Amino acid sequence: MPPTDSQHREQFVHPAAQHAKKKGPSPFMIEPIKAFYVFLIANFISALYAPIQDCDETFNYWEPTHYLSHGYGLQTWEYSPDYAIRSWFYIGLHAIVGNFRRLLPQSTKLAEFYFIRYVLAFICSLCQVLLFRVISFTLNPRIGLFFLMATVLSPGNFHASTAYLPSSFAMYTSLLGAAAFMNWRGGLKTSWGIWWFAVGGILGWPFASALCAPFLMEEGIFTILAMLQDRERFYDSLLRIGRGVIAALLLVAGDTAINTFFYKKIEVVSWNIVRYNIFSSTGGPNLYGTEPWTFYFRNLAINFNIWFVLALLSLPLFLIQKAISTKQHGFQSGIRTIVFLSPFYMWLGIFTIQPHKEERFMYPMYPFIALNAALGFHIILSAFGNSDPKTLIGKIPARLKLLVVMGVLLLSFDLGLARVIGIITGYSAPLKIYQPLGAGTFGEQGLGGRGDHVCYGKEWYRFPSSYFLPRDMHAKFIRSEFRGLLPGEFSEARTGFGFWSGTWLPTKGMNDRNEEDMGKYVDVRQCSFLVDTQYPEHHDPLPPNEPDYIADEENWEIVKCEPFLDAANTHLLARVLWVPDLSFVPEKFRRKWGRHCLLQRKK
Repeated sequence: MPPTDSQHREQFVHPAAQHAKKKGPSPFMIEPIKAFYVFLIANFISALYAPIQDCDETFNYWEPTHYLSHGYGLQTWEYSPDYAIRSWFYIGLHAIVGNFRRLLPQSTKLAEFYFIRYVLAFICSLCQVLLFRVISFTLNPRIGLFFLMATVLSPGNFHASTAYLPSSFAMYTSLLGAAAFMNWRGGLKTSWGIWWFAVGGILGWPFASALCAPFLMEEGIFTILAMLQDRERFYDSLLRIGRGVIAALLLVAGDTAINTFFYKKIEVVSWNIVRYNIFSSTGGPNLYGTEPWTFYFRNLAINFNIWFVLALLSLPLFLIQKAISTKQHGFQSGIRTIVFLSPFYMWLGIFTIQPHKEERFMYPMYPFIALNAALGFHIILSAFGNSDPKTLIGKIPARLKLLVVMGVLLLSFDLGLARVIGIITGYSAPLKIYQPLGAGTFGEQGLGGRGDHVCYGKEWYRFPSSYFLPRDMHAKFIRSEFRGLLPGEFSEARTGFGFWSGTWLPTKGMNDRNEEDMGKYVDVRQCSFLVDTQYPEHHDPLPPNEPDYIADEENWEIVKCEPFLDAANTHLLARVLWVPDLSFVPEKFRRKWGRHCLLQRKK
């Protein structure tokens, strides 16, 4: 049962005797402030170097933020007032952060971009250390340490920690919600737990709220038991749940009010998202591709390596430990541990059976992967550390055991580092080629004139956002072989009440069926600059709408090129992990390269 108030009363100690009182053992293997610095360093590396992996991040989040801050940007159908399935509350919070950077010296649009990333890194680190702290004193300090290691050593955290996506935001609130539900020190914090998961669901991604289900089931069991035993505790349970629910409803009202201001009609965006994804009659998310059931298992194995395997094994290991252990920890502690382990299995199971799969859908669950893996590793080490000479494990020399454990951790570190380096070196070109235009340069002096068009054909989905285009340069699309719906542009008209009329003015050529709209294209002759990628290893004839612009020296000159991984011609091992381009590496396993280039039209 939850602790009572009397259990939390501390014994009075006279102030004069404090110096004589021995300090108890620290509940942490690493002090929380030091753990925070570790999380922060890992997340700052992500903020500095992580490529934008999902074009949704650019078009659905960076572009609307750029529109609020600078008055123009690309608009997806999700922001059309006809559909309204994206929250302006969430966008507005990030726009405020970016605009704060404009008040500081040496401000550029690119500085705003990275400043938002740095703030996300800081917030993520703070959320991570709060859960680390709770894990350490609720479960075991060693589990807390392994949680930290599983988090910072995983490429998954490198992707998710500073991604400007609702699923990353939901990951932050999952950390806070889990910390609140798990922490019974000073009384139950059910209201805070409900609140944080509600914040993630309402402002971020509605489905992420489902992660609190195991915790609410635990609370419900205790509420029923309290009703049978103690009416006062029963009313306390109802009060805790009621406070959380009321706070969530107030947040829905606030989010609806802000979105009503932007869309100029009453919109409950979180409900719109659920309705589109579950009840859509036009195909819903499956229009954007489906994957086999193994997709997440392969993806998580790459992004968490041995930690994912440990996470999968955590519940069976715990049940085996409870079955054979001679120590009696009580029924309640066992149930609580199962509750802590459940969100990982629940989330993985639900999304595995969904046809449409994307890596970012796993982000809200990442803290629970690390938690489950940490607990699983702790159980294995507890058994492996048995020193009883009567057992087989007890006969293994301690130094050999240490060597095995260190070898496993070193392997995890090497795999994670190789994956991160591979991503940075292979896919960072889209963040590097805009410097000649003046991106990131104070005063924005560079090539091109104000309002020039920078065009994208087959590389439309690699556009990193208008924050990389200085002096009111606009991104435009030329036709390629892609036949889906491309983003349009927010209206720059200044009409009606309030600012940002592009958020509520009627849109043209938008649909929720991923059907191509020819109005989204411009003629290539209108382009002052063009972004294209060339792959020397590709020998098949090029499609008619995707010529090699880089080779067209008559019309285009190269401004800047950066190496870009040719994934189609690179071996699977070299795509998944960084393989050095050294002579002793067999040709089969070497990475093959293209070049991602910014071109300027010849006059």
